[in-house]
Amino acid sequence: MQNFAIDIQNLGKTYRSRGKGRKAENVALRDVTLQIPRGSMFGLLGPNGAGKSTIINIMAGLVNKTSGSVRIWDIDIDQDLRSAKAAIGVVPQELNFDPFFTPAQLLDIQAGMYGVPKAERRTMDILKMMGLADKAGAYTRSLSGGMRRRLMVAKAMVHNPPILVLDEPTAGVDVELRQQLWENVRQLNRQGVTVLLTTHYLEEAQELCDTIAIINHGRIIACEEKETLLARVDAKEIHFRLDRPVEGIPAGLAGYHTAIKGRRTLTVRYRPGDQQVGSIIAAVQSGGYGIVDLSTDENSLEDVFLQLTSSS
Repeated sequence: MQNFAIDIQNLGKTYRSRGKGRKAENVALRDVTLQIPRGSMFGLLGPNGAGKSTIINIMAGLVNKTSGSVRIWDIDIDQDLRSAKAAIGVVPQELNFDPFFTPAQLLDIQAGMYGVPKAERRTMDILKMMGLADKAGAYTRSLSGGMRRRLMVAKAMVHNPPILVLDEPTAGVDVELRQQLWENVRQLNRQGVTVLLTTHYLEEAQELCDTIAIINHGRIIACEEKETLLARVDAKEIHFRLDRPVEGIPAGLAGYHTAIKGRRTLTVRYRPGDQQVGSIIAAVQSGGYGIVDLSTDENSLEDVFLQLTSSS
């Protein structure tokens, strides 16, 4: 058995529609290859319309691929789609639930749809894991937005899939509830569940994921371990809070990207591989300024994302 939870090779998807006297084509995926290790927290990032949801919908059996192959937990979707679908639990972007059922009832119904025998259902265990045990008997219409999001994750886990796919799971969720949801997901990952995440909150992906792929215009433009990806942008910012108002950029900083922020803060952007912090500090002091405090900003996933997607 392979070591990949999901193995996608040369995947293509073209949507065709018939216009007046001609065929119109929209290419959603172009020769996509992705190999997601078992037990990983894998991020799939990209702008709107880049192809993220198309990949997920193909894995879930909701969209037919045009070319290529997809193996889920070493099961080819062309040979055994039903078993492949049973190996993943998908949490969609949209909230979908019946407001007249309780969480416990919804999980039992979902488990029944997957053919899980009553004796093997883990309804209360899953609700407890997601922090919803005290709401097991409440109507879902009475749940908060964050609770409904967690209920969606719970529904995806009723058949104990080894892979959890989260498609923008924290959209519209406040900061506190987002943190609660991610702690639930971390717990599942610690138990061995492979997590595939799509999100527009890049700081979220940077904190959670160990490997990240970026897709743009239907093509994978990067797929690397997080630290390797962050190292693509060799730039940092250092912020100096000075002992008096900044009257101008010191002459020694002429070769740097500098900015004055506020009356007493000077920001310098530099490349650690080429330039040393000591020389920057010396240049500030040579301008007659005393340094009251300083702080640095590391590379962020947002910097890498913008650099890659703007050039592709």
